[in-house]
Order: sequence, then structure tokens, then C-alpha cells
Amino acid sequence: MPVQARSEPGATTATAYWTVAPGAGELREVPLAPPAAGEVLVRTLHSGYSRGSELLVHRGGVPAAVAATMRAPFQEGDLPGPVKYGYLSVGVVEGLGAGAPPDLLGRTVFCLFPHQDRYVVPAAAVHPLPDGVPPRRAVLAGTVETALNALWDAAPRMGDRVAVVGAGMVGACVAALARRFPLQRLQLVDVDPARAAVAAALGVDFALPDDALGGCDVVVHASASGAGLGRGLELLGDEGELVEVSWYGDRPVTVDLGAAFHARRLVVRASQVGAVAASRRARRTTAERLATALDLLRDPAFDALLSRPVALADLPRAVEDLAAGRREALCLVVDHPAAR
Repeated sequence: MPVQARSEPGATTATAYWTVAPGAGELREVPLAPPAAGEVLVRTLHSGYSRGSELLVHRGGVPAAVAATMRAPFQEGDLPGPVKYGYLSVGVVEGLGAGAPPDLLGRTVFCLFPHQDRYVVPAAAVHPLPDGVPPRRAVLAGTVETALNALWDAAPRMGDRVAVVGAGMVGACVAALARRFPLQRLQLVDVDPARAAVAAALGVDFALPDDALGGCDVVVHASASGAGLGRGLELLGDEGELVEVSWYGDRPVTVDLGAAFHARRLVVRASQVGAVAASRRARRTTAERLATALDLLRDPAFDALLSRPVALADLPRAVEDLAAGRREALCLVVDHPAAR
């Protein structure tokens, strides 16, 4: 049954958020064993709730055919649920198993773990935060890693004209990284005019779909909508490429390929963070990719993506409000008891 979030130093249980049925989540007490050889115990400070993939899980919208492929690294249970799902966690290492690196003790680390106030994982699964990266901002590491992978796939070149369609969590991170390139033009495109403030905070030009400039060499699509995908194709110049990073779940998508798609020789290519982009796969591990993402988070502009925090005890209600449109957040930041 649901519980209030709590975490005592000697506790043998932890508190975790579970999706128990489509549209319903609760906090549960889960067993917490001491760290075994090569493991570490982490006390969580903050976690991040993604309104993209995690809301899709909340709604029960993950197709059965890809449920196994879309498992989070430390997921418990199976989709559609009950399931403990999530992958944006920052905490402090407060215990070591035999053989775990002693220099991890007391370090603030990122881990691809669900929303849980204390947890035990292999030492290799935690990544110390670089100097200059605040713990709250570090919850974006998994999303910045996705954006980095997308740009490795997209491979924009000097002087390119680039559009990012969809100013959600992933699209905004793609735009924040792309602005570092010596591009001729970069626009962040979204149907919501309020996202102009996010674009301004990131130092990127904003455009509504009808106002976006065409002739693009590269479009990164992240709106998770057929309309956004169609508009992204329209923004491409001849023989341009659209890199698709949206996850649609079980929703069918319709896009018009019967007009000028073939005559203009356009390309649509998928990008997914489960594997390192092909252009870097022989020379980068996933751990190196995540380390790069953490280093990129020294940029304070990423703070524009973070919501006002909610307490772990309030997460079930906050997720319901997010799903119903009563709460706005790109990344919903969850403060755990240790953060107080």
C-alpha cells in the first residue's frame, strides 16, 4: 500500500515510486540489502521525472513488442506494470561493499536508477559529478546523453542550417548542445509560444511551426507528434536529413510521403540512446558518452529545463497533475529526504 517517504540511517527498507496501473502510481517500501562485494549504497538527493518516456509508462503506452527493449537499467517489474521505472538519479555514496573503489565514499554521483530514496548498485553504475555541476542540474545527465547521441547521428557541419522541432526535454537539450556548433542558423521550433522563454534562456532562436525557416541541412525531430514530423520534413532543403529522436509508444503516426518526399530525396533516420551512435561506436563506450554528458552540464543554461522541485512524498500526485496537464514541467525535479 502507499507509504509516506522516509529514510532512516539504519533502515533495511527504502521508499520507491512505482507505476501500479495505467494512470496510477504510488510509493512503496522495498527491501534494501547492504552492499555486497563491488557494490555501493547511494542516498538519493534528487531524481528527475521525464514527461516524455516516463509519462508514456504512466499512461501504459509502451507497446508489448518493445517492452523488453525499453527496459530501464535498474527497472523492477515488467511494463505495463506494476513497474519501478526511471533513470535520472543523483545522490551521495554512503556505503561501500568489499572491493568497491574507496574514493567513491562521500562522492556525489549520477546513476540511471528509478525514483528511490536509497539504493544499492554496482560501483561501475555510478558516475561522480564533475566540479561545477550542481546535483539538481545533474539529473539531466541521461537526457543530455540522449541529445549528444542524436547530434553524433545528425553530424551537423560548419555553416549548416539546423532546426530542432519540439522544445521538450530532449529537444531543448539538443538545441542547447547544437548552439556550440559554428552553424549558420539554429532554430528551436514548438507549437507552444511559452517555450520561447526556454529557448531564450538557452541562447537559441525560437519559432512557431508556421514561422520556422526552411532550407535546413539537418532537422532533429523531438515533438513526438505526426504534425511535428511532417513540419520537420517540410523544413528540410533538398536531400536534407531528419533525425528522429521521438518515442511514440503505441500511438500510430501519419506523415505525408506522397508529396515531394521522394522527388526531394529526403532522409529520415532514427536515433536511440540504447546504443552509441554508429559514427562513434567503435571509439566510445556508453560510460564515456555519459561522462561527456555530465561534463557538458557545467553550462548553467540547462537550469532553464528544471521545474520547481516536489518532495518524493508528493510525486504520485505530481505525476497525475503532469499527465492531466495541470502541471507544467520539462523535467520534474524530485527532492528526496536527504536533500533537506
